[in-house]
Amino acid sequence: MFVLIPFFIVFLIIVLNGLFTVKQQTVAVIERLGKFQSIKGPGLHLKIPILDSIAGRLNLKIQQLDVIVETKTEDNVFTKLKVSVQFMILKEATYEAFYKLQSPYDQITSYVFDTVRAEVPKMILDDVFVKKDDIAIAIKRELEEAMQTYGYGIVKALVTDIDPDIAVKNAMNRINASEREKKAAEYEGEAERIRIVAKARAEAESKRLQGQGIADQRREIAKGLEESVGMLHHVGITSQEASSLLVITQHYDTLHSLAEHTNSNLILLPNVPNAASDMLTNMVTSFNAAQSLGTPITAPKEKPKKS
Repeated sequence: MFVLIPFFIVFLIIVLNGLFTVKQQTVAVIERLGKFQSIKGPGLHLKIPILDSIAGRLNLKIQQLDVIVETKTEDNVFTKLKVSVQFMILKEATYEAFYKLQSPYDQITSYVFDTVRAEVPKMILDDVFVKKDDIAIAIKRELEEAMQTYGYGIVKALVTDIDPDIAVKNAMNRINASEREKKAAEYEGEAERIRIVAKARAEAESKRLQGQGIADQRREIAKGLEESVGMLHHVGITSQEASSLLVITQHYDTLHSLAEHTNSNLILLPNVPNAASDMLTNMVTSFNAAQSLGTPITAPKEKPKKS
């Protein structure tokens, strides 16, 4: 009994050493005496102790590699691009992924550098920002063609950051600020033009209404004078006397109006009983003299009144 116990312990150790587990989304590569034997998927497995060994395990999950590439654009601006490559090992090509490629990260990085430095120098800096998706598509296309042979599939390639030199950033910000100031100046100029046009229209309308008001005022004055002359004529006052009376009335109204303003300049006309008649006579004489000299002075004709 005591002799079998050591053999039983050795047997148990060997059996336990032959059992192994593989996690989900992982595969184990089994070698027998240094030669590829099989690939085991998730679960519990048994291998021959001493003869078989686990050469390695491969992760089948999607992985991401971030690569920062510094390159020059067509307009001679140096910029850094951050490229994120999402890749995975193809389940049906785990043998190639394990044995054909020593360092997949270095291989992917090299292809990213090569593609970016081939595509970006064809673009100016502004186009790099606009066409970053085109750069990502080119990277994915190149990586798929190269990495599929080694059992790697490229899920996605993304250009996640574009970082030009700080001096270039400042210049771009100044250009943007200047462009916005230019737009603001254009809008302010347009607003000022609208204000000037509106003001001119308002002044023109004001002058038109003012002129219309003066014309209406003069029309009413003329109508009032006409009515006054007609009223005086009915009480036996001749047209000459009525005109003199109206002239002297206007004269005193003018003096009263001037007296209301302290800073007005006052011109005193002869203030005698015959002043109005003399003023009217002088005006008539001036009109007659002008007509005799060949300068006709015509008064506006009144429109015939409808009966």
